[in-house]
Amino acid sequence: MKMSTLFVTTLRENPADAEVISHQLLVRAGYIRKVASGIYTYMPLMWKVLKKIENIVREEMDAAEAQELLLPILQPEELWQESGRWDAYGKELMRLKDRHERTLALGPTHEEVITATAREEIKSYRQLPVNLYQIQSKFRDEIRPRFGLLRGREFIMKDAYSFDADEAGLDISYKKMADAYTKIFLRCGLETRMVQSDSGAIGGKVSHEYMVLTRTESGENDVLYCDSCDYAANSNRAESKLLPAATDGGFGEAKEIDTPDTKSIEDLSKFLDVPESTICKTLVYIVDDRPILAVIRGDLTVEEIKLKNAVGANDIRIASQEEVKELTSKFGFDAETGFIGPTGIKVQVIGDNSITELKNFVVGINKTDKHLVGANFGKEIDLPKIITDIKLAKPGEICPKCDGKLEITKGIEVGNIFQLGTKYSKKMNATFTDVNGKEIPFVMGCYGIGVSRTASAAVERYHDKDGIQWPMAIAPYHVVIVPVNVQDKLQMDIADELYQALKKDNIEVVLDDRDERAGVKFKDADLIGFPIRITVGKIIVEGLLEIKIRSTNEMNKIPKEEALNYIKEVIKKELG
Repeated sequence: MKMSTLFVTTLRENPADAEVISHQLLVRAGYIRKVASGIYTYMPLMWKVLKKIENIVREEMDAAEAQELLLPILQPEELWQESGRWDAYGKELMRLKDRHERTLALGPTHEEVITATAREEIKSYRQLPVNLYQIQSKFRDEIRPRFGLLRGREFIMKDAYSFDADEAGLDISYKKMADAYTKIFLRCGLETRMVQSDSGAIGGKVSHEYMVLTRTESGENDVLYCDSCDYAANSNRAESKLLPAATDGGFGEAKEIDTPDTKSIEDLSKFLDVPESTICKTLVYIVDDRPILAVIRGDLTVEEIKLKNAVGANDIRIASQEEVKELTSKFGFDAETGFIGPTGIKVQVIGDNSITELKNFVVGINKTDKHLVGANFGKEIDLPKIITDIKLAKPGEICPKCDGKLEITKGIEVGNIFQLGTKYSKKMNATFTDVNGKEIPFVMGCYGIGVSRTASAAVERYHDKDGIQWPMAIAPYHVVIVPVNVQDKLQMDIADELYQALKKDNIEVVLDDRDERAGVKFKDADLIGFPIRITVGKIIVEGLLEIKIRSTNEMNKIPKEEALNYIKEVIKKELG
């Protein structure tokens, strides 16, 4: 491809609405153009990147014995009603009516359609297992699509769905997909971790995300990982062993005392001169429009996704002071926020594992400006019926799998896998006949890769102040040739000779034949992110070319006779 005919326009300034580096660079380098909020045109350079990612995905999915199909993006309301998600999914589901007043949705995901397909086509256990996948555009009506391709409304995704006869079969299918995903992201040149995650609106009992670890402040999720083993988890699922802390308040007897104006754990700790870890903290949450209490050690923080999952809720938020006041008469809250306690309350109470170690502790007793000191569970305070992990794990705490230390980094989700079980097949009556002739529901798995997100995540991970540093495997072109002076016949002859030789060896190459200053060409080459830049300049009279490796910005002078082999070795090395 000649640069003079390549359909690309580069920009020198960041777009005003671009908040993250990938959005800024993909617009500036001419990869994407905004059509509407969260909706983009994929320009030719971007489309080449996306097709390369798609091809890697296809090759590994096919190798894992998955079969490709294409499902409709328009989905009838009736299927979503069957699964129960029509009302539960929320406003992200774009709903519309056709000319016959039939209600449809633009598919953000395809569990309903694929389950209906399996229901019609798979009748016997002899047809199982089956894994079906597609690559297509999806649509989610995000409220604030601010981050370019990382959080757009329209996006390209690979989603696969496995159907098995039992849980043992699902475990095998899940492992196959986990292995395939590891290979896919390695081939894309991305360092990822398979982390424990929350299943969210998709559902299922087991789920993992594949996170690109950016190793910088760039990224959308906090990922906690062990410095000694392979443990990693999204912050809303991460577990940890706590560091040693005081858990005995040291009070000789249980008694009610005045604690005026101590509405925070910090205030109470200072007032009583006790460690925060000897205080039992009680928080009021609203889950699905009903109040609950969360009880946790005073120095720890409640992780709301864990709490939501512990009570099987869809929505969760901390109750405001006004709401706590309104709940007083109905549920027994006779105190202001900061003095609530878990005893005598007519609502569900969830306790964190950390409270079981507390002795002679401090706790609220539902009286403003008063606390109970020297309290113990099973005596003065009832132990909550539900005790589970609802705390936010923190860096520096101990890995739950080994004695390593947890560290934290930013990550970007590029893939996810879920063990759905019978969540959809039961509700949608999708069954098959087992070996005993009994009708039973399919055991399902779901596996997604954000194709456009993967491209954007690669930019977040690989860039510098000058532009994009694409991994070789997904770069739109491998090489750009830059003749410094297109009016110089020798430079142009050598540049064209190289161009033809590289094309003959199936190396993707661009010849920058524009009559522009060399500085402009170099800036564009760096911004666009060509992995290898060959400069044909004045030193060509000495038989030398200057070759720059974009990933390291290393530059070498190479004899023109050795250039082709040198470039082939660089490409081979980067592709592994």
